[in-house]
Amino acid sequence: MTDLGPSDALRDEELETWSALATLLEWLPAALDTQLQRDSGISHFDYGILFALSQAAERTLRMTELASYANSTLSRLSRAVARLEARGWAHRAPDPTDGRVTLATLTDEGAAAARAAAPGHAALVRRLVFDALTPTQAKQLRTVSRRITGAIRDEGTWVPPA
Repeated sequence: MTDLGPSDALRDEELETWSALATLLEWLPAALDTQLQRDSGISHFDYGILFALSQAAERTLRMTELASYANSTLSRLSRAVARLEARGWAHRAPDPTDGRVTLATLTDEGAAAARAAAPGHAALVRRLVFDALTPTQAKQLRTVSRRITGAIRDEGTWVPPA
């Protein structure tokens, strides 16, 4: 194993900040997933799909657009939507204006499932994130989060999955 040189290593303060962020990135999704699985029988990923569809015009999105929202490959998204279809919460169909495109649509039952899951999810987000921060810190978190995601996109190391 090669030791990192002084110019390669993170400075102490950078390492502390990175460690705190990396821990947050691991723990928060797991906490959200656990709550949704326990209370609603769905994963955080599946809830995100239900939410995105519920916000779309006519509760319908192209699968490629939904994959971008979910930061997912089409393959992973397809498996997730198949799970939702099996529960009667979504359905897929060819776009009537372009048969090469598949549309995902949230059913009435899926909309009801999303509405039922939302209060518990929002309560946990509020407890874990917003109750732990002052209003000023919450604004700072939003600003910092947007700057980091902007840097990721500008760097070209992340592109929405196709």
